[in-house]
Amino acid sequence: MRFRLPAVLLMLWLAGCATPAPAPEPRELNVAASPDATLAAAMAVLMDRGYVIRHADGDLARVEAALARWPGYRVQLQVGAQGDDSRVSVTATRGGRPMAPHTLDPLLVELQDRLGLLP
Repeated sequence: MRFRLPAVLLMLWLAGCATPAPAPEPRELNVAASPDATLAAAMAVLMDRGYVIRHADGDLARVEAALARWPGYRVQLQVGAQGDDSRVSVTATRGGRPMAPHTLDPLLVELQDRLGLLP
């Protein structure tokens, strides 16, 4: 009984140290292509980079992909309609921690290249 109180206090103290990881900040880009073409090109770019498409939903225009090398990269991509154009929103985590949005720029440039939008 006398060991129970210190154990409970220790658990409460340690629980106060645990904080959830912040949500990843999205990187967004408007592209002059249809949402369907943008989603298909985005999936092709991710697969070419070695990502495995874990979940893809054409109706929701969302893709989740993972790279199975350490420390474990995960990318979530969503495409929304902006008139005839598309708005791409990408977030990524590495080892469960959010990655800085600017690290996704090469992926978005490759997507634009795939869609034929670069000079």
